[in-house]
Amino acid sequence: MKLVIDTDPGVDDVMAIALAAALDGVEILGLTTVFGNTFVGQSSRNARYLLDQLGLEVPVFEGAALPYEEDSYQPSHNVHGPEGLGGMKTVPDIGQNADESAAEALVRLAKEHKGELVICALAPLTNIADALRLDPEFVQNVGRLVIMGGAFEHPGNITDHAEANIYHDARAADEVLAAGFALEKIGLNVTLKTNLTLADLEGLARGSPRIGGLIAQISPFYIDFYRSVGYDKGCPIHDATAILACTHPEKFTFVESGLHVCQKPGTFGMTRADDTRPTAKVAVDVDGPWIESYFKDRIATLP
Repeated sequence: MKLVIDTDPGVDDVMAIALAAALDGVEILGLTTVFGNTFVGQSSRNARYLLDQLGLEVPVFEGAALPYEEDSYQPSHNVHGPEGLGGMKTVPDIGQNADESAAEALVRLAKEHKGELVICALAPLTNIADALRLDPEFVQNVGRLVIMGGAFEHPGNITDHAEANIYHDARAADEVLAAGFALEKIGLNVTLKTNLTLADLEGLARGSPRIGGLIAQISPFYIDFYRSVGYDKGCPIHDATAILACTHPEKFTFVESGLHVCQKPGTFGMTRADDTRPTAKVAVDVDGPWIESYFKDRIATLP
């Protein structure tokens, strides 16, 4: 599988990228970065740092810094920490971004691997929408687009109605959902069935001292946030669950539905069914225990 990960690292993005690096048969062609959990410059720096820790020679293509029609953005530092990696106060700035923008790289890679490229989007969908605007053939060239986002028939995590990745650029998200990609949407209704506890983190650090240890170092901040909002199961592994939807879709139950993103006050960012839109596969269930076990097993194969 030829994979591009669109990302805003972010504690659970770190888990997802590390997992992708540990999966057999997956070739990561690039990371495209965007604002979201962090400012876009932090996203790129964190991505490069993680790739260095993983020992991977993978390019980082920096993308959008702001949502459509907005002139400022404030990251979710209360969720992921001031630098995006939990309690880490400084993150080494290693290497450089590639020369291409995220949108340019997405368009090029989709052309080079027409019908084969899988994009796993773990962040606001601005880079994907930018690529659509850059090349109308992008949607046909992409093999699959797997999105971690939305709260389909489920409460949101940033408002009562909306999930953060969709909410942070609802306009871009709606353009993507209307475009006609071969699309699978992995939302809160399934990712909240996959969790890591503090005991799990200790096990990751024992099995994989460097990468598991990094995850164990940064994740307690994330767990503390969830505890502060009354969630006592540890921390969901939202983004890693979406990575496994790319490689193990049989572990998910899907329904087919068109989708749109509400733009009106009160329900802004809400993901809703829309039978006038192109059909997507919407995950409605997942084998959570398998996801948790497989994630831990694969991380244990890393240094």
